[in-house]
Amino acid sequence: MRSFHCPAHTLAAVLTIALTGCSGAIDDRKNTVTVSPPYQANDDALTFHQSLRIVDLHADTLLWNRDLLVRNNRGHADLPRLQQGNIAVQLFGVVTGAPLPFRIRDNQDRLDSISLLTRIQRWPDITHNSRLQRALYQAEKLRNASRHSDGMLRLVRTGKDLDQLLAARRNNRNITGAILALEGAHALEGNVENLAALHQAGFRVLGLAHFFDNEMAGSAHGTDRYGLTEKGKALVRQATTLGMIIDISHASARTIDDVLTITDKPVIASHGGVRATCDTPRNLDDSQARKIAATGGVIGIGLFALASCGRTLEDTVKAMRHVADLVGIEHVALGSDFDGATETVIDVSGLVLLTEALQQAGFKHKEISMLMGDNSLRVLRGSLPAN
Repeated sequence: MRSFHCPAHTLAAVLTIALTGCSGAIDDRKNTVTVSPPYQANDDALTFHQSLRIVDLHADTLLWNRDLLVRNNRGHADLPRLQQGNIAVQLFGVVTGAPLPFRIRDNQDRLDSISLLTRIQRWPDITHNSRLQRALYQAEKLRNASRHSDGMLRLVRTGKDLDQLLAARRNNRNITGAILALEGAHALEGNVENLAALHQAGFRVLGLAHFFDNEMAGSAHGTDRYGLTEKGKALVRQATTLGMIIDISHASARTIDDVLTITDKPVIASHGGVRATCDTPRNLDDSQARKIAATGGVIGIGLFALASCGRTLEDTVKAMRHVADLVGIEHVALGSDFDGATETVIDVSGLVLLTEALQQAGFKHKEISMLMGDNSLRVLRGSLPAN
């Protein structure tokens, strides 16, 4: 990794980066890996890995100023590395606001680091003070990448799109599907009607909270950590009517309970862990995991320390094993949090090492196929609008 002299841990440091033009420094410092490429696995794992239909439920790659179609020397994901990792469908989380400084609890909505990042990265002026416009801008970035990918990166908005993608991959595993996922309802700027614009832009997954409480829902990292507000309840009902999947990652315990009370659709926890193996505020307790499973949903286990309380793939596998034993293998999924300003164990090109780790932990081929993608495909196919 290249060395930079632009620390990004304080407001003053971020402003220094903006003034000196070191816009890539934050990306380089924040999106790192424990184990660097190239990644090598045994022949059996490699052969089996190439047969999988892998779905990753969360990557924040669109937040960063990188060409998605070119292999980059920073961060965790781009189309060439998605192809190398054999990703069938990547859910792209769209971040529109994050507190500065960040704490694991008691964050307030102030000193928005994403507002600073839009200026540092020279995003359009309209995004500087509008979270809705930041979401729409990132959606347009993905559409542009898809248009210029020669059919290798395909947006998935409907069940028909998903089926066509999977059919195309039978002849060419380099074709990758992309789904837009909103990370936090603060992007609606307090207005449920803004959901229509986001849905029109292609968003099919709705995360209700991120790192602070918002007008719709409380966050596990917020100050009050309340549940769904009346607006939030209306939002959930409207989103499910539109065929959007509700994501309770980062949500407060009250928000999770409220969501599971008012919807009978499959709910996902796209990226995180479980408190049984890693007791952090954002992770699910066993009762919450059981309730998510009861909806037919899935729990995506991350590749970062706040999800697993470790820095190895074995730590991730341990969490997956707990969920499988608790609620059944059909409710376990992968939710990496690639490019989420996190250190992940590997980048996306190294997912074969996760397959190998699952084999070594005693998971059967069918079980690995389920948790690495088939479970998520079931939820997507059953929730997305048909056409």
